[in-house]
Amino acid sequence: MKQSIQSLLAVSTLSTLLASCGGDKKAPEAVTNDDVILHAWSWSFDTIAANMKNIADAGFDYVQTSPANTCYVGEGGGMALYSQPGDSVTGKWYYYYQPIDWKIGNYLLGDRDQFKAMCDSAAKYGVKVIVDVLPNHTAVDHTAVTADLDSAVGGHDKLFHANGLNDIIDYNDRYQCTTGKMGGLPDVNTENPDFQYYYMKYVNDLIACGARGFRYDTAKHIGLPSDPLDSLAERNNFWDIATGREPIRDITLSMPDSLFIYGEVLQDKNVKEDEYAEYMSLTASAYGHALRNALVNHNYYADSLASWHHKADPTKLVTWVESHDTYANQHESAGISDELIREGYVFLTARQNGVPLFFSRPAGSTRDNYWGNNRVGARGNDEFMNPEVVAVNKFRHAMHGQPESIFVSDNGAVIEVARGNKGVALINIGEEQASIDLPTTLKDGEYVDKVHDTTFKVKDGKISGVLTPLTSYIIY
Repeated sequence: MKQSIQSLLAVSTLSTLLASCGGDKKAPEAVTNDDVILHAWSWSFDTIAANMKNIADAGFDYVQTSPANTCYVGEGGGMALYSQPGDSVTGKWYYYYQPIDWKIGNYLLGDRDQFKAMCDSAAKYGVKVIVDVLPNHTAVDHTAVTADLDSAVGGHDKLFHANGLNDIIDYNDRYQCTTGKMGGLPDVNTENPDFQYYYMKYVNDLIACGARGFRYDTAKHIGLPSDPLDSLAERNNFWDIATGREPIRDITLSMPDSLFIYGEVLQDKNVKEDEYAEYMSLTASAYGHALRNALVNHNYYADSLASWHHKADPTKLVTWVESHDTYANQHESAGISDELIREGYVFLTARQNGVPLFFSRPAGSTRDNYWGNNRVGARGNDEFMNPEVVAVNKFRHAMHGQPESIFVSDNGAVIEVARGNKGVALINIGEEQASIDLPTTLKDGEYVDKVHDTTFKVKDGKISGVLTPLTSYIIY
């Protein structure tokens, strides 16, 4: 079958010139992102700690926890991921997204001592902990916030924006978006210096316990300096304080230069992605949507994957096939098979840029039963330890400094991500066996992949071999 090149990306101009001139100078390294994140969604701190060796052995650099803050106790403290009226077990996963105080520990995941023990375990195995933080809002029942919090911010009425109890009607109106109530969650006055001081004590306590990064939930709902001011705010300076550019009184963010910070800035018509990117890395939500389109159609060409669909530089993007929201909230991705999700993750992780996140689905989940064993605190399924996931994580580390080239079969079913002439990932997202004869940057010779012991031949700039359906092959 005739094959074609889809795109050739990120090859150094200087390197090309040196090669064409026969120069013997060492070509400069390409700028690469080398880290990968496991999102241990709804795992307890104890569960993450108990699985830290597995996480490290699987090649993950970071493990991301669910929110550690004190939260609203819903449905009598039930520990189900999701329950319906009349179920024998009650609970909802999203109660940890409803803060009632900014202190470490909640009934769903564990207390401060358990959080610290988890971080100590991470340090032992060389894994870094990212904590999901959410200063934007409180619990739907804002009367449940603690007396300590109310007192710290100058009284309950000072906790929220003047507009903070009004629903957002137009999410593309930046005043509404950054000061209004989202999904029933009252909007915190993040510009109140008393709140900033209290919140930064929480963040620095997380760091003191061993956290080494943060994911900012609903980041696009927290105002930038250029955004309209709420009447109770003097200036929109939250991000300057949260990222360590400014102190708040006698507190400054600890270890600002060694933390990995990214924000959930979901893309829409009027989102200031470039301005948010001045402060932190950002979620590539539009790219995840495009990738899922390609996967479910078993065709790379079903959507535009050559562009990152984002204003920010790709080195500042956190990429995913799915997130906890697309799986557990909107169910947009929940019907996609584990195999397809895995092949999409291999594609993202083999690439030169972006920081890929692997979302851990619930243990026992199926495409008919999204909740699986339906327990908050339990480990997710075994997919994070799948040999293809492990192999591509290690491939990514080994490909430091290597530019990418992407080649795709004419029918879009087979994708090759080549990294310099050091290695390739071959990914069959199709449902049929594929025989390939694709262009490649590998040198001539025979290669055996790291996962399935399958042999591929390279001759005259073409790689040939046979790929089984929904399978990846890692060569280096």
